[in-house]
Order: sequence, then structure tokens, then C-alpha cells
Amino acid sequence: MKKRDLFIIVYCIIIVLSVMYATQPLQPLLAKEFDISITKASQFTAIIMLFLAISPIIYGYILEKVNAKKMLINSSIILFITNIFLGLSSSYEFFLFFRTVEALVVPAILTSLMSILANIDKENIKFNMSIYVASTVFGGLVGRIFSGFIATNFSYQFVFYSLSLAILVSIYFISKLSYEGEATIVKPKINDVTEILKDKRFSTVYILMFCVFFVFAGVLNILPFRVKEISSDVSEFQISLLYLGYGMGILVSLNSRKIIKFFKNEINTVLFALVLFLFITIFLVIKNILILFLLIFLFCLGMFTVHSVSTGLANSMKASQKSLTSGMYLTFYYLGGAFGSYIPSIVYEKFGWDAVIYMFCIILIISMLLLIRRKKLFTHL
Repeated sequence: MKKRDLFIIVYCIIIVLSVMYATQPLQPLLAKEFDISITKASQFTAIIMLFLAISPIIYGYILEKVNAKKMLINSSIILFITNIFLGLSSSYEFFLFFRTVEALVVPAILTSLMSILANIDKENIKFNMSIYVASTVFGGLVGRIFSGFIATNFSYQFVFYSLSLAILVSIYFISKLSYEGEATIVKPKINDVTEILKDKRFSTVYILMFCVFFVFAGVLNILPFRVKEISSDVSEFQISLLYLGYGMGILVSLNSRKIIKFFKNEINTVLFALVLFLFITIFLVIKNILILFLLIFLFCLGMFTVHSVSTGLANSMKASQKSLTSGMYLTFYYLGGAFGSYIPSIVYEKFGWDAVIYMFCIILIISMLLLIRRKKLFTHL
């Protein structure tokens, strides 16, 4: 693969993930701006997660064969327009509408980028996929910090105008891509889906990732409100710096093999990471912002270790239908993220932060017990 093509793909991934998570540090500001509840503000992130979860079904049945580059350009043009309108939106209803439009096109862009990355250089597909994962993590990190910085020093509207400019640049770059193939879109069959779900190994991994990402998304989505609750003087940029721990995902995704080797096998690694994840979650009741900042690094380390190893498990347990098993993994993963970005905000609004943390701990203990009970199913891997 040409270095230019790799740069273009990585740049586009970073911009799309920045768009996805740009609203997260701004949610207290947007809640105040539109005079809405915490729960309603949480929908700005939850809606994109939801569409990422159901996109394999939507695009699998609507799009049989489509040129990846063409879909990428058309979707990016829509994303460019929606970000301009997000900056112009003066009401919650308009803002949510344009975020919903974004939610429809973001999966199309990510599907196209993944297809291009997988097919443009088939000899280095594993390395390319690790680049994809690292780019998504970096994009999520950049998007949050960038939006917090721009909102603090200029205005939240400028966050979306700046993203529009970045998307415009990506459209120009995409036109220079040398790949002209079709996007790989899986059309799931109900019988195949039910057969995979009947396999207790797959159902265990899927339930586990639903629960883990439910907790992870819940914490990161409510965190800006929690920090504002501790200190009302905290700026959007200072809130965004709390997400620096998200960068641990890059470290984990590029070193997952070494981590598994250290713990002897995948299940031991996942169990250790779950214990760390639970342990850190318990301590998130602390009211010191600096300690919270440090804890988020370990919190992200635990989550991304579970995610990275579980992705490998989902892809190695069945010789055939790898596209379907990984697609189903992402569906459960993002469903957990969608519900985690919304339901905990209701609990937080009614019962407070501590109640949310206790709920998360119960969910993690149940998922850990499920994995321990079914540990023997994975012994032959």
C-alpha cells in the first residue's frame, strides 16, 4: 500500500471519530445552552452508538454492492453539511436531528474505510487492522480534546465549523485515493445469526462486551456532568483533558499479543483486565478531580485490554463466517455503548453519581461470574 493512501485512510478515520465524540465534553454546555436535561444531552452521543450497532443490518440489506470510494465521498459530503448545521442549530430538536443524520452516515464511512484498508493491501491485513483500531482510538481522543479546547477559547459553534473544514479536506484527500473497489458489506442471515448465538462461547464474549462497553460509555458520558458537580468552575477544555486516558487504547491495541503472552492465555488476560476495570470503577466515587484524571488512565487500560483480547477471541473461535462473527461483536459492543450513554444518565439525574457507580459494579460482577463459569469452554483455544 502506498504511504499516501495509508495517510488518507488514517486521517479520515481520525476526523470521523472526532465528529462522533466531539459532543461529549460539551454536554453540560449544550444542556445549559438548549435548557435540557442531562438525559437529553446524553442522546447526542448515544444516537451515533445506536446506529453503529444496527448498521450491519441496515447496510447489509440496503446496499448489495457499492463503490467504496463513491460511498465515502457522498457520506463525507453529508457529514460536512450536518456539521455546519450543528453549528447553526439554535434548539435541541434541530441539533438532535442533525446528529441523527450524522449517525446514519458515520457507519457508512467507517465501513468503506475498513473495506479499503482490508482490500488495498491484503498481504498486511493484520497490521492494517491494528492501524485501523489505533486510529479510531486516537480519533476519539483528539475529537474530545479538540472540542473542549475550541469551545473554551472560542465557542461550541466553532467546534462544528472547524470539523466541517477538516471534513472538506478529507473529501479532497479521498478523491486522490488509488482504490476503486467495492465496499465489503455483509448481509446477515437469521439462521447464521441464531447458530452463532447458540454457541455459548460467542454469547459469553458478546454479553461480556455489551456489559463492559455499557459501563465504559456510561462513565465517559456522565463524567463531564460529574466534574461540573464537583467544581462548577471547570472549563470545557479541562473536562476534555480527563479523556487523555483514552490514549491507553492505542498502547493496548498495538501490544495485545505481548499482554496475552504475559498472562499465558486470552481468558486469564480478560479476567485480570475485568478485575482492574471493576476495582477502578469502585474508586470513581472519589470527589478529587486530579485523582479521577489518573484513575481514568487505569479505567481505560482495563476496558481496552478486554476489548482488544475479546476482538481476537471473536475472530478465532470460528474458521468460517469471520465477517459475520466480528460484525455481531461490533453490534453488541455498540449496543452496550448506546444504552450505556443513555440509561446511566437517567439514574444519575434521579439518584446521583454513587448510585450509577454501584449499578456499574453489579453489572461487572455479573459479567465476571459468567466468564468464570464458562471459562472451560475456551480451554482449547
